[in-house]
Amino acid sequence: MSTATDRVVTDLTVGGMTCAACVGRVEKRLARIDGVTASVNLATGRARVVHPAEVPPADLVAAVERAGYTAAPVPDGPAGAVPAEEAEGRLRPAVTAALAAPVLTVSMAPGLQFPAWQWVCFLLAVPVVTWGAYGFHRRAWHNLRQATATMDTLVSLGVLASFGWSAYALFLGGAGAADMRMPFSLTADTGGAAHVYLEAAVGVPLFVLCGRFLEGRARRRGGSALRALAELGAKEVCVREAGVERLVPVRQLLPGQEFVVRPGEKVATDGVVVGGRSALDASLLTGESVPVEVGPGDRVTGATVNVGGVLVVRATAVGADTQLARITALVTEAQAGKARAQRVADAVAGGFVPCVLAVAACVLGFWLGAGGDPQAAVTAAVAVLVVACPCALGLATPTALLAATGRGAELGVLVRGPEVLEGLRRIDTVVLDKTGTLTTGRMELVEVAAAPDADEAEVLRLAGAVEDRSEHPIGRAVAAAARLRGGADLPAVDGFAATAGLGVRGTVGGRRVRVVRPDRAPGLPGRLRRALARAESDGRTAVVVELDGRAAAVLTVGDTVRPGSWRTVRRLRGLGLEPVLLTGDRPGPARAVAAGLGITVVHAAASPERKAEVVAELRAAGRCVAMVGDGVNDAVALASADLGVALAGGTDAAIGAAGLTLVRGDIESLVVAVRLARRTMATIRTNLVWAFGYNAVLLPMAALGLLNPMLAAVAMSASSLLVVANSLRLRTWRPARGVR
Repeated sequence: MSTATDRVVTDLTVGGMTCAACVGRVEKRLARIDGVTASVNLATGRARVVHPAEVPPADLVAAVERAGYTAAPVPDGPAGAVPAEEAEGRLRPAVTAALAAPVLTVSMAPGLQFPAWQWVCFLLAVPVVTWGAYGFHRRAWHNLRQATATMDTLVSLGVLASFGWSAYALFLGGAGAADMRMPFSLTADTGGAAHVYLEAAVGVPLFVLCGRFLEGRARRRGGSALRALAELGAKEVCVREAGVERLVPVRQLLPGQEFVVRPGEKVATDGVVVGGRSALDASLLTGESVPVEVGPGDRVTGATVNVGGVLVVRATAVGADTQLARITALVTEAQAGKARAQRVADAVAGGFVPCVLAVAACVLGFWLGAGGDPQAAVTAAVAVLVVACPCALGLATPTALLAATGRGAELGVLVRGPEVLEGLRRIDTVVLDKTGTLTTGRMELVEVAAAPDADEAEVLRLAGAVEDRSEHPIGRAVAAAARLRGGADLPAVDGFAATAGLGVRGTVGGRRVRVVRPDRAPGLPGRLRRALARAESDGRTAVVVELDGRAAAVLTVGDTVRPGSWRTVRRLRGLGLEPVLLTGDRPGPARAVAAGLGITVVHAAASPERKAEVVAELRAAGRCVAMVGDGVNDAVALASADLGVALAGGTDAAIGAAGLTLVRGDIESLVVAVRLARRTMATIRTNLVWAFGYNAVLLPMAALGLLNPMLAAVAMSASSLLVVANSLRLRTWRPARGVR
């Protein structure tokens, strides 16, 4: 539960829902409480309820129970499970199948009908109709008391009507003769012969129960992303206090405590390395295959695996504040929401069941009024009740979104809600921040231009040794490059001194080394002057290295473009999206990055307010805009865009304002997100076409007596399974390579 001023959000698990009509009923019941709004997801069995703080969760649970369903607040721990009631358990379908199989076989195969076979089938059908279909009858009774109807109402009426007519035919209608034989018919026409519909009475609950059991398994697979995320974290942690190590449950870890991570162990929580060097495998969390080297001062993320040496980490975030917890919360929120297509489908399904009941009554009255066979009239009406199931309609959207959000989490793409996927499909313009988004956001050594009489490697080694004592970002970049290229520890420095705004100096191996601003080193040779000009035109920073009082090299430092940025821009264009660069940086660096990436529209030196204005101008021009950023200065623009996209390595403000988060901190994941959204929406459209088309074709057939009730039950269950199976294809979806 999370608070927001005087309103709170409570998540409930709701059991007993079987179709979209159930969803509408639960939402309406909760909405009767003053100030309460609810969104119920059939696929996850969850209700997200926004209510005043003074309304306790117990009142919400009571409201759901009055509607005829079970409910309970969502417990702490992994989410995504489907209530056990919805899957109907394993026992009931198994026993129902054992009792129904002989009835179906003998009823459909006249050659197997022995003397008094119908009475044996009747005895086998009694426990199926009573115990096997008990859940349908119980929920139908609750519906009747509330003057509502759901899919359970249709199934219950169909089973009772089939069994009631069969009992009448056996005891009073002449079908009880020992030598009675009954030919199997695909339609409602019996040819005037005595007919029992025990195969429909047992087949309808059997197929529906089995269908729901399979749906439950499939939907639990769709929610497996949350359980997988919950299992990523470490369970225990080795805490170090006053030089003593002890093993404690990870939930007891506090911010500021230091803990030890040995090779092969998971990092218990987010923190900063205070001792040791190692490599961390983040593939379980971000999908990155290359381990990341870390050392003192580097930030580490919980659930990553230590594949190198021993690390000592100081915890900076625990529990719900960790990145893993935020990822899990985002996926939970996404799977609890509703897409616009789902809301439309739920509204249609809510009025669908009463209409079906009216159609069934009209069919029965028409057949009897036209002088038709009463048995055929009952059969046609039962077929209408059975075949008209809104399950497929109710599952068409949420199962696809459930599978897509889970798959997105595995691919490093987190969506805040289903409306994000819908919005992402409509995007035609992508506004990209520069620093930290298209670029690394870190100062790195870009170029070393040495004087003709100087050795480049030696100059860098000496400059790096002096800068290693500096805390300035330029100094850290030079020292890191010297250490990386030199392949050894940097030499010692004597007489180190730093002058703010000017540079640093010191003595290394008997040589006087000074690293200063270019304006402090006049009279540079032509080669070094050209290097300075290049740095200035590219918007980068340059410093001059002097050895023993003579200019020896120009070092150019700048923010480098991410390796995948060029591919991302090219692939976005291939998807029909127009990239726009929007940055607060100076025009020089902005134009240089844009030219290198092939972006033609550039807005530089933009304040946070100006960034929001640019987004608003694009939207006013009819563009559907996605804003991609990572900093606090991007938060307003992220919130103003049709869709905000944040990098996971960015600030909390940016992530909070965005609807989509790229977990890997890799801009290339944006292309994956766009393709996943398009595939998801295509899957939803296919599901809805099938769900509506199925009823459009089979309802008239049932009303005309062209469909046997048992076959109607098979078709109804198959329609739901096809929708779920089509959605589950998203769980194995992989983004295609190259530009589509």
